[in-house]
Amino acid sequence: QVQLVESGGGLVQAGGSLRLSCAASGRTFSTYTMGWFRQAPGKEREFVAAIDWRRTTSDYGDSVKGRFTISGDNAKNTVYLRMDSLKPEDTAVYYCAANAGNMRGPYDYWGQGTQVTVSP
Repeated sequence: QVQLVESGGGLVQAGGSLRLSCAASGRTFSTYTMGWFRQAPGKEREFVAAIDWRRTTSDYGDSVKGRFTISGDNAKNTVYLRMDSLKPEDTAVYYCAANAGNMRGPYDYWGQGTQVTVSP
């Protein structure tokens, strides 16, 4: 069992940056693939980024490639999402997720989400 808690969301102007954190409980954190997803009002949940259990291989959704960076620290049981060059269309609730396999999912554990709002 893994429990996930996101933090770091907030309001930022377009072009700005934010770093989201996902703190995980459980001794097996280092064995899990970790992902970030987002969901905007009226839209389907969208894959943002993922990182493998070694925290060496990452994958990104097309809409964030080159702007977002996922990283992880197994010693701290934490995964991060650095978001640069933010756009209003990045506004969404961002969710952290964990699974024991494929970076594109399906994911077994989810956090509660953190709101990111990007103003024009």
